[in-house]
Amino acid sequence: MGSSGRWMVWTLCVCFTALQNAALRVTVRESSVQVVQGDVVVLPCSFFTSTPLSRLNVIWTLAPSSSPESPIQVIAYDHGQVIEAPSFIGRVGFTGIPWSADIAVNDTRVADAGTYRCVVNNPPETADPGIGELELSVLAPPSLPVCQWDGDIAAGGSVTLSCSVVEGVPRPQIRWDKVNPGEIALPINVEGDLSGSVQIVNVSSETSGLYRCSAKNLLGTENCYVNLSVHTPPDRSSGLLQAVLITLSMSSVLVALLALVLWLHRTGQDGRGREGGEEEEEEEEEEEEECYNEIRYTPSLMKRSFV
Repeated sequence: MGSSGRWMVWTLCVCFTALQNAALRVTVRESSVQVVQGDVVVLPCSFFTSTPLSRLNVIWTLAPSSSPESPIQVIAYDHGQVIEAPSFIGRVGFTGIPWSADIAVNDTRVADAGTYRCVVNNPPETADPGIGELELSVLAPPSLPVCQWDGDIAAGGSVTLSCSVVEGVPRPQIRWDKVNPGEIALPINVEGDLSGSVQIVNVSSETSGLYRCSAKNLLGTENCYVNLSVHTPPDRSSGLLQAVLITLSMSSVLVALLALVLWLHRTGQDGRGREGGEEEEEEEEEEEEECYNEIRYTPSLMKRSFV
């Protein structure tokens, strides 16, 4: 075999080895992608194969952040047919199949977050399927928090204010403030990722007011409110003082009434005394008049009258 023949054999061996090494390769341009809830995101996955694409098979799967142990199929391309998973119908599609395995997901949701895998097969290549992997994060503003209170709102009691949100990525910061009267930040107890509470002990009338819970992350802030009104019993000392004042007032009124009755009684007696004296004088005058007009018969007059 001449030198030209040896050169040809060497070239074929090199080409064959290169084709074997480059049989099927899958590359992912980014290892992590972020998107705001509701927006469209493109998940990249490109591949290289030396075999015609008539039997190309591409499968995208998702291991959700909420349950990574239970992966689900997102979309598949098999022999020219596209199959979408029920939870992604109308929201996912290939952007350049069969030349690219990139997919676009629209109307993104927090539940779409997790680890995505792009698996490519292209028979009759016997190499293992190429796999690309990336992480998708779906950012979301805090949901509207729910505020509530529990405890004894009587003076001296204890009250717990609690606040929770359903979602928010990144995790919202929970904050409690008393906003009326005056604005005062309150220390909170964080309960899990999406809730926080405040405990107020020995409540009093000064505890009454409007309280606000704020849930905040880089996409926004949402608030809810609690109006707390502490029931304070009346002051016993002030009640006793009022009772004493009322008693004194009533006593003064009674004394005045008694004095009035005594005065009226004395005035009535004086009037009756004057009337009695006048009647006695009138009777004496009448008796004198009767004595003046009376004819007295003396013995001499009687003798004269019979002569």
